[in-house]
Amino acid sequence: MKKHMQFILNGHEVTAEADTRQSLLSLLREEFELTGAKEGCGEGECGACTVIVDGLAVNSCIMPALEASGCRVETVEGLAGPDGSLHPLQQAFVDFGAVQCGFCTPGMVMSAKALLDEDAAPDEETIRTAIEGNLCRCTGYKQIVDAIKTAAEKMP
Repeated sequence: MKKHMQFILNGHEVTAEADTRQSLLSLLREEFELTGAKEGCGEGECGACTVIVDGLAVNSCIMPALEASGCRVETVEGLAGPDGSLHPLQQAFVDFGAVQCGFCTPGMVMSAKALLDEDAAPDEETIRTAIEGNLCRCTGYKQIVDAIKTAAEKMP
């Protein structure tokens, strides 16, 4: 059974018809063609599907889409500027080689953004805690932590 819903997606008010069993990840990918968030495990364990809902990093693969009704949802696609310029976090990930295969990157960036929206100057332990729900098989995390630290210094 589908239900009508409205929410703010990357700064724009949107409407959708969501199945009562549909995940937010599925809705974002299928209805809005926002494919940055990935389904890795489908159980909320790997963080590849992380998006920000009302300021909190969430695993969109296990969040029912209808729970986002009336919320503000941010995806990695909403970070770049209107001219296509990268968000400081995205640029730092590129500059520090924190992107290798790229599968975890959107979720990692969104977890980092949720952290920096809350704490503009986190220490390394805080950064590591914020991204502990995001698994990366390629970088060993050092480049990711360094990128987040640098982005924090550059963000207003």
